[in-house]
Amino acid sequence: MSDLHELTALETAAAVRHGEVTALDVVDAALARAERLGPVLGAFAVLTPDRARDAARALDRAGVAGGGPLAGVPTAIKDLTATAGVPTARGSVIHDGDVPARDDDVVGLLRAAGTISIGKTAVPEFGLPCYTEPAGAPPAVTPWDTTRSAGGSSGGAAAAVAAGILPVAHGTDGGGSVRIPASVCGLVGLKTTRGRVPAGPAGGDPAGLSVHGPLARTVADAAAFLDAMTTSAPGEPFVPAPPPDGGFLGALARPPGRLRIALAVDAPLDGAVVDPACRRAAEDTAALLAELGHHVEAVALRLPDEVVAAFLTLWTVLSLGDPVAPADEPRLQPLTRHLRARGREVGGWEAMAALHTIQVSTRALVAERAAFDAVLTPTVALPPRPVGWFTAGGDPADDFARQIAFTPWTAIANLTGEPALSLPLSWSDGLPIGVSLRGRRSEEAVLLALGAEVEAARPWAQRRPPAM
Repeated sequence: MSDLHELTALETAAAVRHGEVTALDVVDAALARAERLGPVLGAFAVLTPDRARDAARALDRAGVAGGGPLAGVPTAIKDLTATAGVPTARGSVIHDGDVPARDDDVVGLLRAAGTISIGKTAVPEFGLPCYTEPAGAPPAVTPWDTTRSAGGSSGGAAAAVAAGILPVAHGTDGGGSVRIPASVCGLVGLKTTRGRVPAGPAGGDPAGLSVHGPLARTVADAAAFLDAMTTSAPGEPFVPAPPPDGGFLGALARPPGRLRIALAVDAPLDGAVVDPACRRAAEDTAALLAELGHHVEAVALRLPDEVVAAFLTLWTVLSLGDPVAPADEPRLQPLTRHLRARGREVGGWEAMAALHTIQVSTRALVAERAAFDAVLTPTVALPPRPVGWFTAGGDPADDFARQIAFTPWTAIANLTGEPALSLPLSWSDGLPIGVSLRGRRSEEAVLLALGAEVEAARPWAQRRPPAM
């Protein structure tokens, strides 16, 4: 099989299971593409070819019967997530050479499902911005136009999947970090319900903003990857409703029924201007959903100023989560230093007040849309941005303001803890434009079934970036 990179994750697992190809063949093919395309795309922080080939040989020797549902599927772990024995720099020069002694839980879950990691995907420093331009490394760029950013903070993961290096990859999402790269790289990206995937033993954040989620080329692969990551872990602070019978992949076989969907295309906060291509993508999707029999109703979606301010307060405080020696602070990138400086100015009572504001306001946000099964918006407000666009002014405060204007919707799901699914349903001037569906908490199955219905009606899998 010469075109292994064309296979979906589920097709790859089936080919390995049926003996049409070995796990080593698949891993070798992924590594070959990673070595050729990875540096061009800024996709990887580190490759682990020896570990990956050893895992593939072990799987081939043992047979796939006990190897898990995704046995032999190549993937990679985002470099914010600890992998025992593998350098995990978190996108920062101050962590160069750091090697965790223990896996984060999700790494073990993906290994148990049979996936084989070929390395760590690139991230911005500490995962803070919505673009991936780490110091001392090439920027992560979208394969659709390598002069433009792959988004962030799961930018390396998205670039790798969009270029066919991997069929599916692990990401995390604290303010849109799975869905933003999915939008600009033409992928499916799922932000999961708070607590759906365990964050232990040391991951997560006290506010519950950040979660794990998949980046994939198809809805079915995203569902299968979610099944692999989902478990009930003792001690997790957030506990969603159990997965559906038959798992999330099994839920795709059940039509979603006639759903009520709210359409919101205007930016929910001041200072953000929605590009006509992004607005048109959401409106075209609304028309398609109506054709499929769903009730779609235009609504006004507005984030109160105090909620925006509270989120930004928490984000600056959370930027301090990485311990940095005072002597190393000047080595951090300008945006990181800016956010950490602002975070130090926040008193304990201010941080608690921000968290309380978010809890009160998100209850109201959820109550306002209780009659709807999902809220449809553009994923981001602008098409993929040129590399350096966010940092062009040299002022980190301006950088941060541009990020907010670029992605005014995505953080809503992180605030509410709800799932959200970005789908690659539109292209403009050859660039992908994603749309997002935010659902009810614990109802990933509804979003995924709806996404599969839309994918069947308007397939995107045949689209490939140029020269990849």
